[in-house]
Amino acid sequence: MATKGQKLKTYSQELKLKAIKMKLEGMTKRQISEELGIEDHDRVKIWMRKYKQFGEYGLMDNRGRREVYKDEDRHLQKLTRENEMLKKCLEIWIQEVQVD
Repeated sequence: MATKGQKLKTYSQELKLKAIKMKLEGMTKRQISEELGIEDHDRVKIWMRKYKQFGEYGLMDNRGRREVYKDEDRHLQKLTRENEMLKKCLEIWIQEVQVD
């Protein structure tokens, strides 16, 4: 827990995603934190839990953001993921139709 006046270390979205990828590839929290310079070894565990629950949105720093904006961002990201999935499905269906 932070004390009054203490500066908290922040990490970029790219670094968090890189840590998640390394964890999914089988590296330990300690190895990841040492390689990426993350001071708190348990930070990777927290990011992993948020990633599993909310996807990339869970890794965003939402401090100081209004709830309305958070929900709009989440909805937009959900729709974007759905569109990407539908495009992939459409490509597969088109390939199957062309084969028959």
